[in-house]
Parts: sequence; C-alpha cells; structure tokens
Amino acid sequence: MDTKDVSFLLGGAALTVAGCRRAATAGPEQNVITIDVTRNRHPISPEIYGASYAQTDAPGYRCPIDRFGGNNTSRYNWMANADNKGSDWFFETIPHDNPKPGGFVDDFCTKARTAGAAAMITIPMTGWIAQPAPGRKKAWSFSVSKYGRQEKTDAQFCPDAGNGKRPDGKAITGNTPADANIAATPDTFKPWVQKLATTFPNIKYLLLDNEPGLWHETHRDIIPTGVSIDDLWQRSLATSKMCKSAAPKAQVCGPEEWGWTGFQYSPRDAQHGKENGWNNPFKPMPDRKQHGNVDPMTYLLKKFAAEEKASGKRLLDVFTLHFYPQGGEFSGDTSPSMVKRRARSTRALWDPAYKDETWISDTVRLIPRMHEWVKNNYPGTRIGITEYSWGGDEHSSGATSQADILGIFGRERLDIGCRWTSPKAGSPAYNAMAMYTNADGQGHGFGDISVHCAVAEPDLLSAFAAIESKSKLLTIMVINKEAGSRTITLALNGHSAGKAAVYTLGADNNLVAQQGVDVSGRITVPGPSVVLMRIPAKA
Repeated sequence: MDTKDVSFLLGGAALTVAGCRRAATAGPEQNVITIDVTRNRHPISPEIYGASYAQTDAPGYRCPIDRFGGNNTSRYNWMANADNKGSDWFFETIPHDNPKPGGFVDDFCTKARTAGAAAMITIPMTGWIAQPAPGRKKAWSFSVSKYGRQEKTDAQFCPDAGNGKRPDGKAITGNTPADANIAATPDTFKPWVQKLATTFPNIKYLLLDNEPGLWHETHRDIIPTGVSIDDLWQRSLATSKMCKSAAPKAQVCGPEEWGWTGFQYSPRDAQHGKENGWNNPFKPMPDRKQHGNVDPMTYLLKKFAAEEKASGKRLLDVFTLHFYPQGGEFSGDTSPSMVKRRARSTRALWDPAYKDETWISDTVRLIPRMHEWVKNNYPGTRIGITEYSWGGDEHSSGATSQADILGIFGRERLDIGCRWTSPKAGSPAYNAMAMYTNADGQGHGFGDISVHCAVAEPDLLSAFAAIESKSKLLTIMVINKEAGSRTITLALNGHSAGKAAVYTLGADNNLVAQQGVDVSGRITVPGPSVVLMRIPAKA
C-alpha cells in the first residue's frame, strides 16, 4: 500500500501526517510520545489555571480563580482604602481613588464574580497598615526633610519621599513607622472579612499575608528585623482563627513564602544569613539551632497539625508557596541562551534529576517536595503555588514555558496555581493559558483526568495527556520548545488515535484550529509551538 501524505497549515507551518506503514518505522525514540490512559489516572484541579489580577473581562482565557495579592496587600488598610508598596515604591502610602472603605477589594471581588471566578484575598499580618495623611493625601516613611538626603527619591511625583537609604547606600534606621502607617491586629480586619464573606460568596480563599521572609526588606520601615519562626507562627495562628471566625466557609492558605531561602530558613535566619554568611560555623542560624534544625515549612505545618489535634478545628486548609526561577527567566529577555534556560528550568517544579543552575544549586523538585512536607507533617492539607512566572510573555518562549508549567501542575497533582500576573490579553503567554481552558472558544481545552504521558527530552519536547471526563475524549498537549519543526509519533495504549480536532499556537502567535486531522501516523509540529489534540473515543 502506498504511503499517504496529507499536509495542513498550522500556525504558519505545515503539519504532515504520514500513514500507518511509516508509523511502524518512526524516527528516534526522543520523537515518541508514550501515552497510557490506564495508568497514573487522577483528577486535575481546575484551580491550577488561576492568576493574580486576572483579566477576567478579556476574551479567550477563562480564569477560575483570581488572587488579590502582592507586596502592597501586606499593608492594605480597608478602612481608608489605601495601601503601601514598601520598597517597591519609596515606602509611600497611596489612597485609592474610591474613598469607600474596602472599595478596591469590593471592585476586585465584583469583577471576579461577574466572570465566574473564585476570589483569593490577602489578609495583612505585618502589624502595621497604610495610613494616609489628612485629607486622603499621600504619606511616606522616609522623608528627606526629616531623615536627610537619600540615595534615591520619588523625584517626579513626591520629591520628599526617599528610598530609606543614605547617599552611601546604608539603610536609615530608627525611623517612625507611624509616619505613614497605623498599628493593626487581626481584630482590625475582622469586620472587613465578615463583610466580604457576606457580600461576596465567591471569596473562597483567605491568604496569610504575603512573603513574610522578605518583610524585613520590602517593609523594613515597619519591620526592620526579620521575624522569628515562633513570631510568624503566632501571627499565623491569630490571623487564621480570626478568618475562620469571620468567614467560616472560606479556606485559609499559607504561609505564602517567597522562594527557596524562605523555604529553608525563617525570616530572622534569612536576615542573619545575608548579614553574616549562610554557612558561617561561628554564627549558626539562630532559629534553626533553637528548633531542632528543622526548616520553617516543617515547623509551621507541625504547629498547625498540633493545633487541630488540640482544638478539633483545622486552621490551615492549603499549604501555599511562591516560586520564581532565579536565572533571569522572569523578564522580557528573549536571547537564544535565555530561551533555552526558560525551556529547561521548568524542571525545577518536578524533576529530581534537575539541579538548579543558579545560586540555589540544589534539586528543588518543588511540587513533590510540597507533597512530602504535607504527608510528613500535616496530612490532608492541599497544596498550591499562588505566585509564579517564567516571563517572556510577548515571546513564543513565554508561551511554551507557560504551557509546560500548566501541564506539570496537572500531572504533579497541584491543587491551586496562580500566575503573577495575568498575561496581557492576546499575548503568547495568555494564549497558551487559553489553550488549557478555552481552546475552541466554547470552554473546551485540556482534559480533567490526568493519564500517563512520557517523553524522552523534556527540555526540547514536552507533552501531557488527560481524559475529558464528560466526553471521554483524549486530550494531548504537545509543546515543541525548539525553533525548528519536529516529527513525532503517538504511542497510545487504551485509546485509539483516529481523527482529532487540533489547535496550534505557533511562533507567530496565531491560534489555528482544524477538525478531522488524522493523528495515527507521524505528525510534524511546527516549532516553537503549543499543540492541543482532542481525540474522540471510538464508540
């Protein structure tokens, strides 16, 4: 029988499907995607496709969960509807335009509710919140007229607001936190949380502040000394109790720590290490030494577990962390070397064979590590990565890395994922997210039951497979990270190949949809690209 060749234009490049005879002598092993729908089956949480400040009113990507988070939320004053970004913007307290108490968050929750998204709200724990000057004017922590000349000032908008560092770069100490802030306790937020819970049933999650391991840097005008692990626990405990009392149906998430250093060391230890050396035998980490040399994640999970055993009430529902690659991926850099780094560094999320290439210099395997932390210290707690980004949003490498991350989240059984922030509508990264949630514009994308899927070289070609529980379709996400096209073969067990609906996001950022594509032979996918195949089950 003659071999048949049929070509289709996908994303500006030709996709070629060859017949069954040639499929039997397919190319090298690295071009084979092995899928077994009978193995490794588990549900994929729909909440892994979330984002912070999602563009819920934009077409395409359908966001399931929207997060109100970030550095400014650590000092959100709901009574004055004002916040303070700390070191991100000259320690300035800036009121929102709407003077209504809680107005900014009300608008946020309303927008999320209209789009059908669950809301995730950060509850401050720093002990201070932003306080505007009389007349709802700006206030700032490091006044040049009060504390002297400084390294930088907000010259354009507020010349008297400095960055809290003297001209020689040394930090100003002994400032007065009340210059731009007011003291706050968990009870400060109770009326607000009660109102939110009553007004917005879509508020599903309450977060225990934001990145406490960096408070002594980001918010050093109010917390110049890193908090100890015991201090962080007491703040977390008090805030969790308040949240459960004020909003019984909401789930509490924490500790919302920023990254690798925060996972290993308490804020006090992190500050100590930065000032005295991380491996200084003469100045060992004080918190770890005093707490049996356990990491803060272990300590906090054990404390929450003990609290539930003593009280009969769960105060932490989801164990949540943040993670950013540390090699410059979180940027707009699209140089050839960065494109390759962006492609391979997603392995830090799962791969025990991948040693992080940056200062981390360790095997992160973040999601399996999170599962182990929970299993060993507080079983039954869900896990989430509530802030992450691999950058490159306006480039094809941003699309392929984002698609890779979402596939990893589903395969590795993450419960919640929230990108920082929602990519610009229509950008390659945005369209990659839409491939999972709404590829056809009708709410269909990737399946909700993960199944076994294996590739040989995930740095170059990654793939994920899932069954769509309602239709029984097999969905396959193929991510070609290389610049050139690649010919692949699907090795299926438990499901026939047949004809599929194929959606291709090519390097030109055009999403091309085709119906009735025969995927039973060799398939040449353009590169770089994200390709979704939806293969019906035979009757």
